[in-house]
Amino acid sequence: MSANLEKAFHNEPAAKIKSKKESSIYRFFANLFRSWTGTLGFIIILGLLFISIFGPWITPYDPLYADFSKKLLPPMTDGHLLGTDQLGRDILSRIIVGARVSVIIGVLTVVIAGIFGTVVGIISGYFRGWVDVVLMRIVDVQLSFPFILLVLVINAIIGAGLRNIIISLAIGGWVIFARMIRSEVLALREKEFITACVATGVSRFEILFRHILPNLFTPLIILASLQIGTFIIAEASVSFLGFGVQPPEPAWGNMLNEGKDYIFSSWWLITFPGIAIIIAALGVNLFGDWLRDTLDPELKGE
Repeated sequence: MSANLEKAFHNEPAAKIKSKKESSIYRFFANLFRSWTGTLGFIIILGLLFISIFGPWITPYDPLYADFSKKLLPPMTDGHLLGTDQLGRDILSRIIVGARVSVIIGVLTVVIAGIFGTVVGIISGYFRGWVDVVLMRIVDVQLSFPFILLVLVINAIIGAGLRNIIISLAIGGWVIFARMIRSEVLALREKEFITACVATGVSRFEILFRHILPNLFTPLIILASLQIGTFIIAEASVSFLGFGVQPPEPAWGNMLNEGKDYIFSSWWLITFPGIAIIIAALGVNLFGDWLRDTLDPELKGE
């Protein structure tokens, strides 16, 4: 009897933790499905992820195969749902494969820019002094340049291509994370629990990694979700100008660039890639706005 009671006593915390996790997941999706904008954004993101993962296996045609006998076919013609381009390549297949490029660039850029910007923001906001002054002046100088122009200059220096566009976007975008994280750290420094940690002799390392960093996850997730859409549009803009992903690699930006000369005779060459960019950015931003409204305590009035 005592053995059973002891076993139940030891299993109770694990059961409670599991129950709390399940209830948190349930509340998350319950709140999500109560918002039509959040639900729409979530569905679009799931669709983008599905297309990005399984794109090569669901394309009706080879996106790189050129059939000059079928060039510039209108939509719904000869089995091509969205028509063909000036080389006879299927537009739908190229849009599907191009989704993978946009998702990879958006996610990897946010990860790289977020990590670097978070480190800079934490150092600047926690240590302050001359370190804060130097780092924030660097941020101010970079923010004085238009984002797209800065990315174009970097790409002109290091060259075009998928890897280089990710690098240039990360270099241009880390300052947003650094500025936001710095402001959050400055606010956390004034909280009573941080003051208590300092008064009791807790090391700086422990304060940073056990008390400050966990409290930065929510604003980081919100900002990252919003920045993905920004980076997707930026990549399309840079590729449209010829400094991003290079042909024949399918990307929504260079599809717009290739189709701009046929805008009056073959409207579908730029219309459908443009719609894909709008839908992707809209979905990410809708979901990001919902996350901000749900997770930000100030917006919830807490």
